[in-house]
Amino acid sequence: MTYVTNPILKGFNPDPSILRVEDDYYIATSTFEWFPGVQIHHSRDLVNWKLLTRPLDRVSQLDMRGCPDSTGVWAPCLSYDKGIYYLVYTVVHTKEHFKDTHNYLVTAPLITGPWSEPIYLNSYGFDPSLFHDDNGRKYIVTMTTDFRKDRNRFAGILLEEFSLDQKRCLGNPKLIFEGTEIGWTEGPHLYHIEQYYYLLVAEGGTFYNHAESVARSRTIEGPYDMMPGNPLVTSKDRPNLLIQKAGHADLVQLQDGSWALVHLCGRPVKQHCMLGRETSIQNVYFDQDGWLRIEGGGNAPNPVFKSPFDVKPLPPSDILYQFDGPELPLDFQTLRIPLNEDTLSFKDRPGYLRLYGKESMSSLFKQALVGRRQQCFVCEVTTKLEFDPTWYKEMAGIAYYYGTREYYYLRLSHDEALGKVVCIMSCDNGKHEELFPPVAVGDIHEIWMRIETDYDTVRFSYSLDGMEYVQYGNDCDALRISDDHIDNSAFTGAFFALACQDLSGFNKPADFAFMQYKELQ
Repeated sequence: MTYVTNPILKGFNPDPSILRVEDDYYIATSTFEWFPGVQIHHSRDLVNWKLLTRPLDRVSQLDMRGCPDSTGVWAPCLSYDKGIYYLVYTVVHTKEHFKDTHNYLVTAPLITGPWSEPIYLNSYGFDPSLFHDDNGRKYIVTMTTDFRKDRNRFAGILLEEFSLDQKRCLGNPKLIFEGTEIGWTEGPHLYHIEQYYYLLVAEGGTFYNHAESVARSRTIEGPYDMMPGNPLVTSKDRPNLLIQKAGHADLVQLQDGSWALVHLCGRPVKQHCMLGRETSIQNVYFDQDGWLRIEGGGNAPNPVFKSPFDVKPLPPSDILYQFDGPELPLDFQTLRIPLNEDTLSFKDRPGYLRLYGKESMSSLFKQALVGRRQQCFVCEVTTKLEFDPTWYKEMAGIAYYYGTREYYYLRLSHDEALGKVVCIMSCDNGKHEELFPPVAVGDIHEIWMRIETDYDTVRFSYSLDGMEYVQYGNDCDALRISDDHIDNSAFTGAFFALACQDLSGFNKPADFAFMQYKELQ
């Protein structure tokens, strides 16, 4: 037996869906506007997880051009039946009043693909889940939205039969559950265990009032009775818990017959979760009345999980990413769409990642930007850049990035009076500001840049020789790079991003030799 500290998927990995196929465990999580879509991690011990694949890897499956921040891919559900893997997901185009949300299904013979072209399901709401019943029938369960005045905007859970032969839902969706008094009912998962159909739903919104509730019925269409003592898990009104925002959960049975529950969570620093919404795991069991309970009693998320496997947790990461192609390292993603050779190339200068300058960091269409998640509060990220800007519209560097309206960008650019300069662009809830005066660096051709985070603090430095680093400006506020700071329902997390812009439209290139990501705790 091994005790593992939650969360098991650190950094931006929300809305977990867990699947066991024989001795292999998989967790799928949301990726929002980051491409490729859906992260799938793999483990055989529930302790150490490895990023395995992202199945939505082409525009025909996922085109997010123009999608606002924190839209895109929401709440995937991963399942398996008779040798086929199934993945359902929502593509969100708008998340405000009406919520334009479109649900799809892809399939694959192997977890690593190839994954099929998408089958359209419906646009009732978001967070779809595919349920394979014991009798061979299949159903889509999803929450539904209601935009009308004085109505419940989270209007309940719909059940609709799905035909694999016809590749479509069969119509006549039935409202099977309207939620508990907590409200904000979403994220449904359905299970048939012994004589009951169990329905798990996320409630309370995805922030500090988040929760997971349980209902059950002897028939799939209900009525569903609510579990006494709901919710199953929540961190609400317990600010001293290490694991906050607990909710949006999924259930899996282990090889020994015991049960585990994965769920969304956050780890706040001064009430800000810079690492985004993460994934934790709980030991759970069915009590004598057949209701699901957290092991140890109560409904607070436990900070430690007991795995039946005898393994050692992996040490903190220290990864040197070298860009020798032909593809980006798996840890990296782009924004909204894949980047073609006109934007990202390993061929034009072998051994380097070449980014051809595109639109600004405000763009919802085509940015020359690649990033990887921050997964530790105390870390150091370094890159070497070769770039030759000749005016201020040309810039390249490294960003501490949340979204188009929230980032710090340490960049090399050009000033008419100073020549080549190091400078920082800060964007805070859409307000742009140059935090510190630009620093002239002479007629250089290469520069090393570094970002260091220490919980609520982030600092930026540069070097002209790769040995001695000079801090640029003062320490800055890392709390800004979080869901909790954004003023318009944000759901992602902090990234370290390499970027290049040419606002003249002539695609000035920048070459990055490496990125080193080092966790220091």
